[in-house]
Amino acid sequence: MSQYQIGPKRLVVGAHYGLKEWIIQRATAVVMVVFTIVLLADYLISGSATYEGWAGLFSNQLMKLLTMLAFISLFYHAWIGIRDIWMDYIKPVSIRLTLQVLTVLYLVACAAYAIQILWKV
Repeated sequence: MSQYQIGPKRLVVGAHYGLKEWIIQRATAVVMVVFTIVLLADYLISGSATYEGWAGLFSNQLMKLLTMLAFISLFYHAWIGIRDIWMDYIKPVSIRLTLQVLTVLYLVACAAYAIQILWKV
């Protein structure tokens, strides 16, 4: 057994194992917090939560792009979290792969729907 191997099959790849995903989750969380603050500030300034107010807010191209960035961040954040859950708790590879593919399809469909909604306004 190699000095880098833990157990009969697992190979440890180094000290940075999972660091990239951890950083991405923190970055996507920051994007979502900034977006929430922007929405809250707009609500506090305008004081209106009517359809016309929301439609006016999202008719601005910059707000549409910021919203799309927040949605993409949300979907990527969710992907990392759900993927880790599947990897940690679903041991049969075929079931885990099926769940991962279904998760990706669902998140891509949500992203497509978000784009459709945003650019209709």
